[in-house]
Amino acid sequence: MRTQRVVQMLVIALVVGTIIVLGFGQAVLHLWNWVMPAAFGLHPITYWQALGLLGLSWLLFGGPRGWFGGHHGHWRHRMRARWEAMAPEERERFRQGMRARCGHSRTPAADSKV
Repeated sequence: MRTQRVVQMLVIALVVGTIIVLGFGQAVLHLWNWVMPAAFGLHPITYWQALGLLGLSWLLFGGPRGWFGGHHGHWRHRMRARWEAMAPEERERFRQGMRARCGHSRTPAADSKV
């Protein structure tokens, strides 16, 4: 009885997943063919090209982040804990290092004089 229920849940998940993928493919197809040719002079695409574009963007931009209990935003909590554990001198040294790396070599007082 339990095995039958597990199989039934897997079949339902597969059907729902297939419907979602097909729906997103249609959405990409219609949005591309509506916006891109008019805005940028690009050619319309087929359904299979839309699915390929959807898959490519999924791979390039990280896929389903946060789905299925992912670690969405977990790095922020770790960074906050590390920041709170720093002494004020360490925080200032960190800020100076980030300013040097990010190209902000001027101090706020020097900005106001310019």
